[in-house]
Amino acid sequence: MPEKVLVAMSGGVDSSVAALLLKEQGYDVVGAHMKLWDYVDVGGDIYKDGRCCTIDSITDCRMVCDAIGAPFYVLNMSARFSEKVIENFVNEYKSGRTPNPCVICNSDIKWVEFLRKAEEIGCDYIATGHYATIEKMLDGRYGIRKGVDGTRDQAYVLWGISQRALSKTLMPLGKRRKADVREIARRYNLRTAEKTESREICFVADDDYRRFLREYEEKRGRSFEPGDIVHTDGTVLGRHHGTAFYTVGQRKGMGIAHPTPLYVQKIDTEKNVVIVGDNDTLFRNELKAESVNWVAMAPAEKLFEAEVKIRYLHQPAPATVTPLTDGTVHIIFRDKQRAITPGQSVVFFDGDLLLGGGVIA
Repeated sequence: MPEKVLVAMSGGVDSSVAALLLKEQGYDVVGAHMKLWDYVDVGGDIYKDGRCCTIDSITDCRMVCDAIGAPFYVLNMSARFSEKVIENFVNEYKSGRTPNPCVICNSDIKWVEFLRKAEEIGCDYIATGHYATIEKMLDGRYGIRKGVDGTRDQAYVLWGISQRALSKTLMPLGKRRKADVREIARRYNLRTAEKTESREICFVADDDYRRFLREYEEKRGRSFEPGDIVHTDGTVLGRHHGTAFYTVGQRKGMGIAHPTPLYVQKIDTEKNVVIVGDNDTLFRNELKAESVNWVAMAPAEKLFEAEVKIRYLHQPAPATVTPLTDGTVHIIFRDKQRAITPGQSVVFFDGDLLLGGGVIA
């Protein structure tokens, strides 16, 4: 009897081809779309959106499943998503941090709620269209390796997945390139073959997170408090409309005049000020990370060398990672890095192997 796999389908070409490939490999494939949010809750322009959780995306998923002969379901996970992902997103910005909601969605929704649903209906595995690969290591742990297509590699956002969840996961696209995936979709006349993709936040439909935050708070009878924008030398340069609308490293959209370019250096929510300064002062060589999850290696007890990324598009930089007794790590880079941002994920690699990650404190 073939092993059964529940494929997470967004309505895009990647998850469509993932389902197709698994079907060809002999798995009993079931497609499922996670309904994570509604326009009435998140706002934005419905006519400019083509992402997950729309009627069009659900229709695309259903058509693909019909084409490959797989049953299809829609799973309503909006309440859990709102609680775990959207609330965190808003609260992090209100705390002066810059969150990465995809990381939390992966660890707490896809690899907890979706996996639970898969097990309820008797599936042996779940599968996604991520560009990464999972392998069992010699010590029995499960590791994640970067996808071979460097322009699409998604290992960075997968650091929070548990060992148990990884043991139940298939990622059939990790050793393929995006161009090849599209060609497979064309060859099989899949409805999603030419569908454009987005790398933005799925529930911020118009890519305007400031609009999202304002509307989210207004619906709950709350607003953001204006305050001062202050130079590192103490000079007040202007006013902000809420510290949540700024992030470390930001240059544009501050509404202040100065002879030289200025960048956000720090967000002080206690004093309700945004501190700005020169680009040179954005560089630091160390950070502390919390909520650490170890992937390809057991929890480290002594310092080790790694290549470390501090944001998705960051070029990995050599650093020393020192585990601390409270479950955090202290990271010192060989060279200073620009705009180390609290709330973002910091992920450590050994070559293409994901060792672990955490959240910048």
